[in-house]
Amino acid sequence: MRYLSICCALLLCLSGCNKQDKTPELTNKDIAKVIDQMTEFMIHDVTNPPLAARFYSYACLAGYEVIALNDSNCVSMEGVLNDFPQIKTPLDSGAYSYQLSAILAMTGTAKKMQPSGSHFKEFEEKLLDSCRKIGFSDEVIHHSRSYAQQISKQILVYAKADRYNRISNYPRYTPLGTEGSWYPTPPAFFAPVEPYFSTVRPFSLDSSSQFKPVPPVPYSKNKNSEFFKMLTANYKSGGPELTDSNRVIAAFWDCNPFALKNEGHLLVGMKKISPGAHWLGIAGIACQKSGMSFQKSLEIYSMVSVGLMDSFLGCWDEKFRSNRIRPETAIRNLIDPQWKPLLQTPPFPEYLSGHSCISSTSATILTYYFGDNYKYTDNVEVKYGLKARSFTSFHDASREAGISRFYGGIHFMDAIDNGMTMGTAIGQLIVSKLKNKQTRYNINQQL
Repeated sequence: MRYLSICCALLLCLSGCNKQDKTPELTNKDIAKVIDQMTEFMIHDVTNPPLAARFYSYACLAGYEVIALNDSNCVSMEGVLNDFPQIKTPLDSGAYSYQLSAILAMTGTAKKMQPSGSHFKEFEEKLLDSCRKIGFSDEVIHHSRSYAQQISKQILVYAKADRYNRISNYPRYTPLGTEGSWYPTPPAFFAPVEPYFSTVRPFSLDSSSQFKPVPPVPYSKNKNSEFFKMLTANYKSGGPELTDSNRVIAAFWDCNPFALKNEGHLLVGMKKISPGAHWLGIAGIACQKSGMSFQKSLEIYSMVSVGLMDSFLGCWDEKFRSNRIRPETAIRNLIDPQWKPLLQTPPFPEYLSGHSCISSTSATILTYYFGDNYKYTDNVEVKYGLKARSFTSFHDASREAGISRFYGGIHFMDAIDNGMTMGTAIGQLIVSKLKNKQTRYNINQQL
């Protein structure tokens, strides 16, 4: 009997070496802090929107895979995302907190991928100091960090294989110079952003053209043509028909990292967040409002960021296929040489609307988790000087994000409508793939 008691005690001791059960709990607010810090570095680096989505997605996936290894209610992304590897369990026998490991896997991945990522060291040290204050031991912190590094390393290998690193080998993009095609716009006349982004490996799509939209309304100088009617609508919307309410909506969803303001002889960056950062902020608001667990919140962040990436891929594939002229250029050429849109035109072709694509994708994924008619107040950009806005659902917000581009004078309506169609389809695909994996997993658990 005494021998049996000793054996039981040893087993209990050994089982406690893998994961410490008595460590303090982290919350979804800790995840939000990492996302916010990534966003601040992106603002500093002027990270373009598609690339920002890439950074967010791999960082979130690193954190989520830690969760999947430690929580039987969460499934790995192997079998859900294209070419996703089987994540190996870290070789560390010490006590660790898997929640802390998840956070450190996120920062460790972002640290390696973002241009200013090295500055995450200071963020991590402050994070770990706060962990010590709430009861984390140095031993748990040490082993949690080791665990995180081993997961992050595997995700970084997966990221490196997505072909983004080949883009620099492609020839410099030159505007077509044909009638009705895109041309750089004022005030900086930037070269187009990420013209080869569609060559990057998608997460869920079979290719970036899986949901190829109908072609845009063809360019025409004929005043009776459908194109000229759209053009006239844009021209009027930027003039006397632009209400104060429409101005507020356009500014709220601007999210243009390339926006500049004129200060004398200088053009100075206005430091705005990307549209993906805005939607991840919305995801964080919903997670906190609904009291989502740390684990479920990280799943939601991961799915939204994956959706952002694939939606940008599909959108950018079409942008550089149709290569359509922006309203600003067309209106100046055909109607009013002095016309300026309310918002600064982003530096890439017009069709499709990126905001419409990624907003519809994000709204579809968030609706899956939180339900339709989910009311919330969006205060993501309050710290950047914008007042909060309330919405009756995620799709309500996504529709407003889409129409904001018309109010801002930077998109035609067909780019908005068809962008929303593509974005919704991509969101539905991602949700479907995740649900299928979860169903298979649950069936296997019952066998």
